[in-house]
Amino acid sequence: MEQIDRGNYQLGLGVGLRNVHFEHIVREQPPVDWFEAISENFMDSGGRPRAMLRRIAEHYPIVLHGVSMSIGSTDPLNLDYLHRLKKLVDEIQPRWVSDHLCWTGVLGLNSHDLLPLPLNEDVLQHLIPRVHQVQDILQRPLVLENPSTYVRFRHSTISEPQFLRALCAATDCRLLLDINNVYVSCFNAGTDPQAYLDEFPFDSVVQLHLAGHQHCGTHIIDTHDGPVCDDVWRLFHTAWHRSAGAATLLEWDGDVPPFEQLHAEVLRAREWIAATAISDMNPQPIQQQTANNGGFSTPLGFMVPDVMSGSRLYEEA
Repeated sequence: MEQIDRGNYQLGLGVGLRNVHFEHIVREQPPVDWFEAISENFMDSGGRPRAMLRRIAEHYPIVLHGVSMSIGSTDPLNLDYLHRLKKLVDEIQPRWVSDHLCWTGVLGLNSHDLLPLPLNEDVLQHLIPRVHQVQDILQRPLVLENPSTYVRFRHSTISEPQFLRALCAATDCRLLLDINNVYVSCFNAGTDPQAYLDEFPFDSVVQLHLAGHQHCGTHIIDTHDGPVCDDVWRLFHTAWHRSAGAATLLEWDGDVPPFEQLHAEVLRAREWIAATAISDMNPQPIQQQTANNGGFSTPLGFMVPDVMSGSRLYEEA
């Protein structure tokens, strides 16, 4: 596996680029280290959105983050999508391009959601040539993010950290470690997030994600619509140091606050980075911060059983 040049990935603390902040960013040029732009929001949009992205890219490092590559689907990769993404990459020159370890559709249908994969050797071998194909088209390493999950598959035989380690070894892809997703998935599965981090291949991590979620008591929904809870900040402290200061970004997609509040939230990372030990901090119990049964931005209603029954990889042996 190719050695990662850490200096290329230590961008500091960034925030997700949202259109409600375009004017503020262009006018004020706030002291943000970098921005992450959702690829699909700009791939097909000319005019003002693309012009704004070009102007912002003149002053800040930009990373592209996608939600529709569907790297895990059994459908062939969408070459039209990849070539349109490559055109955006050539124009904006992002530091890197990321998407998710998931599938978003099959049989020509798009769920518009990030659906989890069973993690086993068959799926690993299915993904390896697809990652190579994407990297050949984009002419750069693909960065893949661990998704938030709500179920476990009985066909899974490999832990997510080990699965990602094997995928990186076979393809030289990189990893975006979403700390909130680790917390959400481990809580929903009843597993230990610290043990997940202990197993994770940090030598391939180039970026970290932070976000808020909705705690529903028995389960957690990944909603990106509030501040980061202290339990996630504690995991971030570990992940940031183990990743040698990987670029860190705050996602906030629902009830997006004014830019100053968004920026202030990601700057809280400085306190957690500087802490010599987690015991230096004084976190509040998570139940007091996140108990919220409002609307969900990640709906689960989808025709998964019908689609899965027609998928080759999931047929019973």
